[in-house]
Amino acid sequence: MLKETAEWLKQAKYDLDTAQAMFESHRYIYTVFMCHLAVEKTIKALFVERTGEAPPKTHNLIYLLSKTQPVLPEMQIKFIARLNFAAVTTRYPDDLARALQDYPPKIAKEYLDSTKEVIRCIKQQMT
Repeated sequence: MLKETAEWLKQAKYDLDTAQAMFESHRYIYTVFMCHLAVEKTIKALFVERTGEAPPKTHNLIYLLSKTQPVLPEMQIKFIARLNFAAVTTRYPDDLARALQDYPPKIAKEYLDSTKEVIRCIKQQMT
């Protein structure tokens, strides 16, 4: 594994751990936001590992998927598309009360669990 790949994965784990901490402290919109960062950095790790180049400077998960082409089940691809949209609404909520309503504990937990599964699947493709 390339040194740069390992660094991206270390940061992705840190962000995933932060997502877990945000969930445990009832900061659900930040749980979702940190899930996005963890997936983004994992996909960027895959990009680096496959190309040996620096990943694109973007937060768009769909674009990153198109550049890396990981083999993922359709439900995970659909989840990543939802997560991609959620990152904008959790990073820059137009209405905080609405964002909090849109991401209650049950939904945040689903995002967290799905994120863990996506990361696991992508990491398997780097071994």
